[in-house]
This record gives sequence, C-alpha cells and structure tokens, in this order.
Amino acid sequence: MKRLFVLLGLFLATFPVFSQHPAVLSQREQAAVIDSWLEERIQGLLPSLMTETGIDMWIVMSREYNEDPVIRTLLPATWHAARRRTILVMYQPAPNQPVETYAVARYDVGKSFKRAWNPEEQPDQWEALVKIIQDKNPKKIGLNFAKDYGHADGLTHFDYEEFMRKLPANQASKVVSAQTLAVRWLETRTASEMATYKHIQEIAHHIVQEGLSNMVITPGVTTTDDVVWFYRERIKELKLDTWFHPSVDIQRPDPNSNEANRSFAVRPDNQVILPGDLLHIDFGITYLRLNTDTQEMAYVLKAGETEVPKYLQDAFAVGNRLQDILTSNYLEGKTGNEILRASRIQMEKEGIKGSIYTHPLGFYGHSAGPTIGMWDNQGDTPGAGDFPLHANTGYAIELNAVVFVKEWNKEVRIMLEEGAFFDGKKVTYYNGRQKSILAIPRVSNYLGY
Repeated sequence: MKRLFVLLGLFLATFPVFSQHPAVLSQREQAAVIDSWLEERIQGLLPSLMTETGIDMWIVMSREYNEDPVIRTLLPATWHAARRRTILVMYQPAPNQPVETYAVARYDVGKSFKRAWNPEEQPDQWEALVKIIQDKNPKKIGLNFAKDYGHADGLTHFDYEEFMRKLPANQASKVVSAQTLAVRWLETRTASEMATYKHIQEIAHHIVQEGLSNMVITPGVTTTDDVVWFYRERIKELKLDTWFHPSVDIQRPDPNSNEANRSFAVRPDNQVILPGDLLHIDFGITYLRLNTDTQEMAYVLKAGETEVPKYLQDAFAVGNRLQDILTSNYLEGKTGNEILRASRIQMEKEGIKGSIYTHPLGFYGHSAGPTIGMWDNQGDTPGAGDFPLHANTGYAIELNAVVFVKEWNKEVRIMLEEGAFFDGKKVTYYNGRQKSILAIPRVSNYLGY
C-alpha cells in the first residue's frame, strides 16, 4: 500500500498542480464592496488629504461618457458613467474636519453625494453650483486641471470656461489646480483595500500560472497568440476585467536572434511555442476597481529535461537582485527621480545591465504618483518623476535585467513585474514575487518508463 501511494504521488507530480481558484465575488457582491470602500474613503481618507493639500473645496465635474478620471472613482458601483452633467462638490469647513459632500445633479450620486440642485426651482445648474460656493465661501477651490498627470486633468475646456464665466469675481482668484489632491486621492490605499489586494494579486498569479502550463500549452502546436487569447477568455469567465491586452513573447537559444533588444513599442510576433523556449507574459486584471500588473517567465522543457536549466535560473536571480536594489531605495519623501538615480548607481556598482520603469498601481494600471523611470527614458522624468513617495501607496515593481548567457551565446532579458505596497518603511509584495522560472510542464519526478 505504501508503494502505491508513492507511485501515485510521483504520477501526480508529472502534472501541473493548481490549488483551488481564489474566490471571485458575484457582480452584486462586488458592487457592495466597492460602495462600502467608497464611503470609507470619503469619510476616513478625504479629510486628511484635503487638509494636507490645503484645498477646502474640491469640485469634480463631468458630462456623460466624457468622464474625468477622478470622478470614475467617486461614482457608485451601479453607475457606469456620469449622467448628463454631474458635478460633485467636497467642502471641508476647517482642517481635519469631516468633509461635506454635494451633488449638483438631477440625482443623488451614491450614498454620500446627496442632490443639492432642484431644476424646477433653479433651472440653471451653474447658478446652483455658484450658490453653494458663495454660501461656503472657501479659501481655495480645487479644479481638475493639471500639467503633470492626465489623471488630474479631467476638466474639459468648455466646462472650465463656463465655470469661470459664471463664478463671481470675489471667488475667481481662489481657483487652483487640484493636481496634488487628485493624485493623493488616487494613490492612497485604505486598510480595507489593502486587506483585499493580496487576494486580488493571488487571483492574477493563479491565472498567469494556468496559462503558463501544459493545461494550455502544447509545444509545437500552441502559439503565443493562443495563450494571449486564453487569458482574455479566462478573465471574462471569472467575472473579471482587464485594463490592457496581454502579451506573450519568446526568447530562444539562437545566437543570431536578438530578442533582448526588442523595443517595447512593438508587440511581439505570433510564434509557435517550442521546447527550449523561454516565455514571458505581461498580464493584468481589474477587480473591485483595483488593478494588477504582472510579468512572469516560464521555460518549456526539452526532451530529457526535468527542470529549468541552472544557467537560466541564475540569470533570473539577477532580475530578483535588481528588484531588491530598487525597493531598498524606497524612502518616504524621496522623489521618483531620486529613487531611480540611487538604484541605477547601485546597479552599475554591481555590474547589472538593465532598466527600471516602475509606476504607481491602484485605481488605474498606470496610476498617479511618483514615476520611477520609463522604458524609453532612464533619466529624470520631469513632473511625475518629481512627485514624492508617500506611505500607504501601491506600485508595479517593473524592470528588466539583461544577462549574457554563455550556453546560448547571447543576452537574455529577464523581465519582471509584481504588485507591491509601500507602508512608509518598507516594500511588501502583495502576494510574493516570482523567484524562479516556471517549468512547462511542472515536472518534479518521472516514473521512469
């Protein structure tokens, strides 16, 4: 009997082992979570951010299907767009005090923003907005126009002009850009969001590993586009969304090919996956209005191989080391440009060739906050790169290390990306990080026949 269990264990080891898929809530359950988080953010987070940035009145407005990126994060889960012209007003009577919220619209906007305009009594929506401004008499009126962040630049030209035309002269000088407030709102994660982000990243990791396995890939038959479309279909099956089309690319031991220098501006060609291929996936999901951005790597075993070659795993370890260099330079108050510079100095000292292009991650995949390098610019990024690092913010730790592999007589590019959280002192990966190249198939033992 003992021998039978040993043989059964060896047999199962020849197949990829996947734990039960992490739970995904129903659409109704997701809506309830989104709305509860929104109330928590408005009541528990917004007051401190308005006090920090010195804006005591924040006005966010959009017309239907031309949504300000910020208003998307303020609408209830059952609203897929603004309605007609939706104007949301947030006013803080004194620093660190609760924020009063108003909807200058025909409807209540979720639980917090109660309707503050009756078109039957006052047909002019702008006049209704002006009355609130005059009654509250704020010191600073923040509007979403911005130089450095598209996320904070959602106010249309027409609405800005119309607003300024209607605004009384005694209030006009108070209008300022709400760029910093908008970025801080978008980048800051609450305790409730953080309690769930690990689970969201776990879902993403599970799907990535499904695609990078012999459940999906038959060497000599399956193409990289087949795997890409598997991911798209799987995302829909699980009631999830994605914010970008995945990509799968191949590096091979052909010294005449030069995949390590392929421009990221060009999508990789569709190719048939073969034994000996080193695969790379770029993949993300959207769930509960939060996003993941993940890049992992896998190797297709050749006949007779039972594990990924050590020389490729050694190259992969250089990518992990570069991650460590970058995250060790996460210091609160440092700008994205300063973090990049310090990381590149350490890279060069250790003889690591590669590049860093890490970005904030949260309500948007490429979200607001400090930019830490770009794939096409390893120097300073004016504006977004000058934004400081704050506590309770999330990032896609994205980079690559280029390593010469003598067994292939060429350079191999180790491309990695993992979601992580900065708590003010250290960086923690939401659901860990890849530390070795996945084998396809996941083989640990053969039965010997």
